[in-house]
Amino acid sequence: MSNRNSQAGKAAARERIRAERERQKKKERLRRQLTAVGVVVGVLAVAGGVGYAVLKANEPTGWEAAKEAKLVTPAHTQGKNGTEILIGDKNAKQTLEIFEDVRCPACAAFEQSSGKALIKDIEDGRFRARYTMYTFIDDAQGGGQGSKNALSALGAALNVSPEAFLKYKSALYSVKYHPDEREDVYAKDSELLKVAADVPELRHNKAFETAVTKGTYDRWAMEMTALFGRKGVKGTPTFMHGDKKLVMDQIPQRQMTQAQYNQLAQANFNKMIDREFGPAKGTAGGGAGKGGSTGEGGAKGIREGEKDPTGGR
Repeated sequence: MSNRNSQAGKAAARERIRAERERQKKKERLRRQLTAVGVVVGVLAVAGGVGYAVLKANEPTGWEAAKEAKLVTPAHTQGKNGTEILIGDKNAKQTLEIFEDVRCPACAAFEQSSGKALIKDIEDGRFRARYTMYTFIDDAQGGGQGSKNALSALGAALNVSPEAFLKYKSALYSVKYHPDEREDVYAKDSELLKVAADVPELRHNKAFETAVTKGTYDRWAMEMTALFGRKGVKGTPTFMHGDKKLVMDQIPQRQMTQAQYNQLAQANFNKMIDREFGPAKGTAGGGAGKGGSTGEGGAKGIREGEKDPTGGR
């Protein structure tokens, strides 16, 4: 082999080696670039996952979430966000306001002693009733839910009829069902449905049961809850006529049976109402405006010319 051919072969070999090295370098650079991209994508994915988890963790839950849910107002309500519950003869000239909390033991005592007398006055057209339902005992008892949950269920009952609302409220306050205020029994839907079985309009009522279990009126209950302190009322039960707070006589502190207590409590309620609205006409029957149905409600809300019982809300 000539020296020239030998030199040419060596040059060609060196070129092949150089080309192979260059190809390997490009391949290594591409590998490093792909690895870096993969790391970035992985970091972004992790960061995105963490961000999503943080967002989910910070989303409101339970009754806080109910504040942001779609507002569904029960039938037979009026006013802003359906927070006016007006029950009684639409021709009644006066409105008695009643403030209650479903877990309130004093409200239960009133209902058990004088609830029927109140409903009779409403049915006789003596006045209409506006109910404002509070839920402050939930907070007072360390984060309970029974007042709010029961109020949502009352919304479902009101959606059926005003009569169903009154009967269900009475059942919730009854000796048979009303729990000690320290026990958050009404936080359970099953307990609310058990009580509803004693109300003819709600027994086996699938629409009512669905509204209770799905929390259809949870947002509405929160709107009612936001009325706490309206007209300065922060305790229950409270009765107001216009801006005037009505006060019942105290029951003497002496030993007595439950029946005797209930009799005195009802007599004191009747006296309070008589003082404010005058004696019932025809106490043997036939009160003023008698014949008004509790289911009529007031199509125009608070009567024109009457002192606004909403307190500007």
